[in-house]
Amino acid sequence: MGTAYGQFCPVAKAMELLDERWTMLLVRELVMGSEHFNDLRRGLPRMSPSLLSKRLQQLVRAGIVEKRVDGTDVRYLLTPAGEELRPVVEAVGAWGARWIGEIGDRDLDPKLLLWDMRRNIVEEATPPGRTVVELRFPELRASQRRWWLVIGPDEVDVCDDDPGHEVDLVVTTSLRTLTQVWMGLGTWDQARGAGQITVDGPAALRRALPGWLALSTFAHVERGPHVVRV
Repeated sequence: MGTAYGQFCPVAKAMELLDERWTMLLVRELVMGSEHFNDLRRGLPRMSPSLLSKRLQQLVRAGIVEKRVDGTDVRYLLTPAGEELRPVVEAVGAWGARWIGEIGDRDLDPKLLLWDMRRNIVEEATPPGRTVVELRFPELRASQRRWWLVIGPDEVDVCDDDPGHEVDLVVTTSLRTLTQVWMGLGTWDQARGAGQITVDGPAALRRALPGWLALSTFAHVERGPHVVRV
């Protein structure tokens, strides 16, 4: 458990569990549908595996998460108590989008961005079969400069190593620009018109691409007056 506040207030008692570092972000990942340890890691790329394991154990003991083991398959699922945190996560996210908004350089993370985008691909809008989108961030160091979204008929994957498939589209942009578009702080058309995003590939696929990429859950939150859109 986290800090003991020594108060009977239910808010204080809840925060003794939930305000430990990474705990609410772990709950966010579970709310978003991640169930396996490696998927949780991909949604929390800067959290150490040992701390992730510790936090999962704490949530299991608290009755927020159920650990299900079926042979070698281990899944972590929200219990009814955990599901009640869904509107809390959504409300905190909406509040942050409305009143915080600012994205600092330290907040930019290609692993998290591509993993989030992967979860919101509109698969029914993509062509049949496999479609591969390569994303290039020229300003990043070599190991983080190229990423691939592999959109298949049954799943979507993110690769930071060349998966060896034929690439259908190449998107070149900055990590900040794509993050801002994803978060609803700018639009795809605005970024392309300003030359901040370029897309290479067949014309029909270039036109269709924005329709494949649903935005963040919080992209459509009405922003406060001080939050600047680009």
